[in-house]
Amino acid sequence: MHPSHFAIRTPDKVAARFVPSGESLTYAELESSANQGAHFFRSAGLNTGDTVALCLGNQQAYLEAVWAAQRAGLIFTVVSTRLSAPELAYIVNDCGAKLLVLSATLAGLAQELRAACPQLRDVYVAGQAPASENSWERAIAQQAATPIADPACGQEMMYSSGTTGRPKGVKKTRPAGAFDQANRFNAALVAGDKNVADRVYLSTAPLYHAAPYRQLSVALSYGATCIVMQRFDAESALQYMEQYRVTHSQWVPTMFYRLLRLPESSRMRYDLSSHAFASHGAAPCAIPLKQAMIDWWGPILEEYYAGTESVGVCTISSHEWLAHQGSVGKSKSGKIVILDALGQELACGETGHIYFANSHAFEYLNDPAKTREATGPGGLQTFGDIGHLDAEGYLYITDRKSFTIVSGGVNIYPQEIENALLSHPAVADAAVFGIPNEEFGEEVKAVVELVEFAHAAPALAQELIEFCRKTIGSLKSPRSLDFEEKLPRHDTGKLYKRFLRDKYLAAEKSA
Repeated sequence: MHPSHFAIRTPDKVAARFVPSGESLTYAELESSANQGAHFFRSAGLNTGDTVALCLGNQQAYLEAVWAAQRAGLIFTVVSTRLSAPELAYIVNDCGAKLLVLSATLAGLAQELRAACPQLRDVYVAGQAPASENSWERAIAQQAATPIADPACGQEMMYSSGTTGRPKGVKKTRPAGAFDQANRFNAALVAGDKNVADRVYLSTAPLYHAAPYRQLSVALSYGATCIVMQRFDAESALQYMEQYRVTHSQWVPTMFYRLLRLPESSRMRYDLSSHAFASHGAAPCAIPLKQAMIDWWGPILEEYYAGTESVGVCTISSHEWLAHQGSVGKSKSGKIVILDALGQELACGETGHIYFANSHAFEYLNDPAKTREATGPGGLQTFGDIGHLDAEGYLYITDRKSFTIVSGGVNIYPQEIENALLSHPAVADAAVFGIPNEEFGEEVKAVVELVEFAHAAPALAQELIEFCRKTIGSLKSPRSLDFEEKLPRHDTGKLYKRFLRDKYLAAEKSA
């Protein structure tokens, strides 16, 4: 399905409402503005297969531009609004964008980006006064609301979040069929559900990330109403769930922490009885945290393990998870194969590199070396994670390959240690990584964000180290532990562990 179909079936139905601003688009309005945007892209000289970059927040212009690009046969790269000018310029140049649509909050970067990106024909700004020069709203208002003469199916090109290095563009083949053909990824996510149009979907995260974009795309492609939070706030999310009778939602574990930190009176104030399905992923969810959410909301959580590369997908329902705590589920898209460092398949229960068979083809744009790193024997592909399978085929993620600590020849996986620390009531967040050790090569370092930073003290650090020793044993426990007032997390919930590790490595070199 496609939103254009619902412009005919249910033209006056709200497709998306942005909160708290209240701006909204019906399906008829979304269709008209997408057509106007497509005409504008053509008038700007963009043809089928060209690339446009969209650096937009959760705002009306995001939907207008995305669906315009999708029907104009463009490759559209959606980019985080939290990037600096050099970071944004790197992505714009790397993807070869000919035009950039920029949020008004970043309008001050327009001139700098024009200078830094020689292939850019122009930069348009969305959300400022329509009379302003290069206003997105002004540009599309001058265009016809009827379809363009040469529609074609476009394709998103997402960039990785850059938590383990520079962001990488994930290039996929642009579909050859009609722009309004059913998207196979969207269709797979709603398989068997005949009532998708009845959903009221709460979008909690920035839409420039893969999972929020995909979930919103699914909802709009099947005629649902989307409530789009412009900025996440825990209590506001509960308020919107009650106010709009939300049925489906999408979260990351950081949001669960914030929800659970609300006073009980706030958490229990809102009627969530309409809420039937809560999807979560993007980052590991500690067992106590997920258990607490199931205890509160009931067994409506479904966890997914996937990635921008789409090499594989695992899901697990609450009922399955309660029987396989810590698992991210079974594969929905191809056989999972666990390989050792030599490329040999490992037995059930053995930890190694996670690969998927029968993956969807992709490549990292302009980076054949990284593409080769993500490809294993016989065409197997990987997200770069470490884990194991149990006897029933459920997958357990141990950690990112790049964060594995090798101490005295023994592989130590930080996620297990982070989960142990997170089970301590004083800990709000934790990051574990390796730092140099002259004797063992690396040793385990922990950096902790406390529920109350004022309690940070050497005695508490030692208490947490001892807690880990009792929980997971001395071999894996941190040799040292520091406190930070706030750990650097991406707005998808992924931890920028490399920033912390690089700081300690720099200190080691300067010592």
